[in-house]
Amino acid sequence: MAALDIAGYVAAIKEHAIEHGFHVHDERHFVETYSMRQTFEVDLHPENACGEPLDLHLALEVDPRVVLDFEEHVADLPDGESPEDRFTLPLFFRWGLPPLTDPPDLLILATELAGVGGVDLPLEVSGIDSNAVVADGPERRLSIVGEVTLRLAEVFSGGQAPCDVLDRSHDVSDFLLEQGTVWGWEGPAA
Repeated sequence: MAALDIAGYVAAIKEHAIEHGFHVHDERHFVETYSMRQTFEVDLHPENACGEPLDLHLALEVDPRVVLDFEEHVADLPDGESPEDRFTLPLFFRWGLPPLTDPPDLLILATELAGVGGVDLPLEVSGIDSNAVVADGPERRLSIVGEVTLRLAEVFSGGQAPCDVLDRSHDVSDFLLEQGTVWGWEGPAA
């Protein structure tokens, strides 16, 4: 019997996200047949942002070698002893924004978002300029990614989804929604 219920943990994250004011749109589970790597994905946004052009995409990337090493470690533990904290998986928070007509300075945005995400949710900010038609000039899209470490010992012991991280991700979403009109996105996503 497996020591970890990762699918159950992802379901708990989804339920917990709803309790923290998110609306869940979609979920997916991918398994790579050659390496058996798995990805659990959840698409959501703040409840107050239905119809807004902001999406939040959660992704838990599962390396089967880490899970198998953890399960072997748990099987070798004496009764009553807790597993070590060295087995981890990445949980990504990715915000999707439409093209912006008046994009912010990336350094200033990264500094502002560092205050919003705090130490619970460190964020990486980047921008991509693309030219569909040379005469129209570049279109800027922002990419905001947060990564937290999910400790398998916590999952094994029945730990809760990370409340502080969900609160911070909601704060980041609210910040982006407030700034969106300043940066020039137009109305609800098509």
